[in-house]
Amino acid sequence: MMHGAQGTISSAAGTRETRLAVSLSGTNLARAGDYNQRIVLQAIRLSGETTRVALARQTGLTAPTIANITGRLMELGFVRLAGRRFGARGQPALRLTVDPDGAFALGLNIDRDHVTMVALDLAGEVRSRVSREMTFALPEDVLAYVHDEIDGLIAVGGIKRDRVLGVGVALPDDLGMIALPHRPAGYERWSGLNVSDLLGEVLPWPVYADNDAAAAALGEAQCATGFEHPSFFYLLISAGLGGGLVIDGSYYRGATLRSGEIGLMPDPASSVPGARVQDTVSLSALGARLEAAGQSFSGREDLLSETPLAMAVIDRWIEDAARSLLSPLMAVNCLINPNAVLIGGRLPAPLLGRLAASLNERLEGMALPSRAAVIPATMAGDAPAIGAAILPFLDRLLPSDAILIQAGRD
Repeated sequence: MMHGAQGTISSAAGTRETRLAVSLSGTNLARAGDYNQRIVLQAIRLSGETTRVALARQTGLTAPTIANITGRLMELGFVRLAGRRFGARGQPALRLTVDPDGAFALGLNIDRDHVTMVALDLAGEVRSRVSREMTFALPEDVLAYVHDEIDGLIAVGGIKRDRVLGVGVALPDDLGMIALPHRPAGYERWSGLNVSDLLGEVLPWPVYADNDAAAAALGEAQCATGFEHPSFFYLLISAGLGGGLVIDGSYYRGATLRSGEIGLMPDPASSVPGARVQDTVSLSALGARLEAAGQSFSGREDLLSETPLAMAVIDRWIEDAARSLLSPLMAVNCLINPNAVLIGGRLPAPLLGRLAASLNERLEGMALPSRAAVIPATMAGDAPAIGAAILPFLDRLLPSDAILIQAGRD
């Protein structure tokens, strides 16, 4: 299975802030049937396989309520029987599991250097994926790409169109406003653009949009690493630098929905006046260094070059990136006290590992009251697209206050 600048989640139904919590408790209050159904479905998804008795114990709902809800979920095609669980005595319990083909969602990640789409099933598995390196793609470029690739994505993934709930879109806040090397004229048109209206020209499903770092943290929280670390700070290294904050299983967006803006923090380690952290810690900054040294840079694959000159530039960048991130991560450790700091994004896995190791070494030398380990994120590259695909599920089927949950604690 499976934010940082954070924006609100916008959909065809309007704009709202999503509340996250760790609880899987249901409620027996009247007119709470939809909420309880979402809770039970999420519990089944995260358990892999369970029984009605276990669901009642886990959610606090009565046995008759669980029987009614699971029966309805099976009628809707979201849950199916997986046989019986035999115990030492008594009637064998029916085993329930989610039907992966019960519902689907698509995720689209738009960034300054690439566009990626994934198809996700109800079980949280990526059924198909397409991606293209596109430097500063304009709105019409993204629209054409989606138009050209959507049918193939659906066919390869075995996706049933009538079971698609919607399309989630993850993109950086201020996409058209922040000046980066090689940004073309007209790119500012992304600022204030309604993504739902844009994609509505080629997509027949509702469109939901959120910040890319927010979506990446959401995607990471749906895999094993996220469950092991209920509180974490997420670093998204892409064309820019984003961050996201998850505290005790809840995503914290902040008073004006812009928490986690680590890339826009001042960088005291830089000799350039007014420098920000992402001026060093980003693929754009690394690419500019390679080009200044006479090395070609057309995408992340060039970061795996083994030429002595390229390797020297990358080595120096890792050293400088760790230095620029040291003060912000000391603040994160002292103010937030997370279980871990996760690094993901478009940086190739070997470089993510080296940067994490360099940060851990530097942080070990600091007199901190507590130090969280810096570790590479599990779904580093596609996490924003996968997290985006979760958004339609949250709106239609899953509990919006229980996204980053830890299930199975009896």
